Amino acid sequence: MEHYEDFTRAVNMTPKQLEDWLGTEESLSVGQKSDEDAESTGHASGRRIVALLRTRKADLTDDDDQHMGKVVSYVHRHLAQAPAKEDVATSRWRYSLMNWGHDPLKG
Repeated sequence: MEHYEDFTRAVNMTPKQLEDWLGTEESLSVGQKSDEDAESTGHASGRRIVALLRTRKADLTDDDDQHMGKVVSYVHRHLAQAPAKEDVATSRWRYSLMNWGHDPLKG
């Protein structure tokens, strides 16, 4: 598992926290959606992250590892784009990160 350790550092929400978050209007309000899909890429990724967090490391597949790599890349790239003057707590920036399992206010 090439990305496992980085993934566990990048994702700072528990499966329950992320699952609860994904059920909110705020979570559904952000992210890129394709024309035929009502769910954003980040929201779909969040559902997969919940499943990954609940999977034993020994049971993870190469496909899971690839997705963990995407999560790490997204979180690192998005953290570098923090808003300068916006209230971070209610920002679309934070909401998008949370869909990918990282709450920047969690520390």
